[in-house]
Amino acid sequence: MALRYSVLASGSTGNATFVATEQAKIVIDAGLTGKQLEALFAQIGENPQELDAILVTHEHSDHIKGLGVLARRYKIPVYANAKTWTEIDRLCGKIETEQKFHFEQDQRLMFKDLEVHSYGVSHDAIEPMAYCVYHQGKKLSMSTDMGYVSERIKGTLEDSDVIIFESNHDVEMLRMGHYPWNIKRRILGDMGHLSNDAAGEALADIISSRTKKVYLAHLSKDNNMVDLARMTVQQILEGRDIEVGRGLTLHDTYPDKPTKLAVV
Repeated sequence: MALRYSVLASGSTGNATFVATEQAKIVIDAGLTGKQLEALFAQIGENPQELDAILVTHEHSDHIKGLGVLARRYKIPVYANAKTWTEIDRLCGKIETEQKFHFEQDQRLMFKDLEVHSYGVSHDAIEPMAYCVYHQGKKLSMSTDMGYVSERIKGTLEDSDVIIFESNHDVEMLRMGHYPWNIKRRILGDMGHLSNDAAGEALADIISSRTKKVYLAHLSKDNNMVDLARMTVQQILEGRDIEVGRGLTLHDTYPDKPTKLAVV
């Protein structure tokens, strides 16, 4: 069986992504309530009781809101780096010691037949990470919650078959919106979130002939629109001679429903 995946939910209100092989099933982040997560799993025909691991990117609520409940209810092992664990312990309630595992930056771990590589990103969390997953020569890369995309990250995401990539806000919508200036400055900064334009420019450097699908993720509910994000990124890609259509497709993600369970 090939690599299967679904972005269960993505956005400022909660994030979780399911990845599976014939032998392994993991979820990256658990940023919705336990009840919401169970409903999302049900929509793709999966059972959280069968998860081999929950991998955490960082400690912000929209990534760990349901972590404690899910881990306790189904006795799922949880993986995060040491600094992030200090925050999880404070925010998520008791998780049994035998369920707690360290997954540090720039480390590779095997979950049965699924290989996962962690790497650091620029965000205002204690030690934020993202992940690339590998199975039978296929590569799925996730990169959200970052203020800018370094050359190191671009290199890490090279040769991905599928990319789940942040396209958080439209800069003008954010600047004209109702957020206080200190929040706007945080989002626009190097430790904040990627704009649609920044996402398009970075993806133009990352996408190769091997890349078949790009999912635009972590859209702001106040400062972005699904159609605007997709249109902006597509215009930039096509301006860089990357055709969107038959070989490469752009996909939306949603804050309250999963993407179709797909195969790499």
